[in-house]
Amino acid sequence: MPPPPAQPRNPLHGLTLEAILTALVAHYGWPGLAERIAVRCFQVDPSIKSSLTFLRKTPWAREKVEGLYLYMQREQQRARR
Repeated sequence: MPPPPAQPRNPLHGLTLEAILTALVAHYGWPGLAERIAVRCFQVDPSIKSSLTFLRKTPWAREKVEGLYLYMQREQQRARR
């Protein structure tokens, strides 16, 4: 089998869901994250572990988290300019 193709233009390539979630919590905090993505695991007794469990089972929520991460990265790049 040939190796999977590299993804040089995919900004999420090589990032784990845990790394993405940790960065979002560091930037927005749990209350800010719950405000932007209304899911119970961010609102009631939030933790990285419980959120990862939910996000791995729920594709639509994972897409929202990944989208928010990309938005955060774009905003940080704009602020640096």
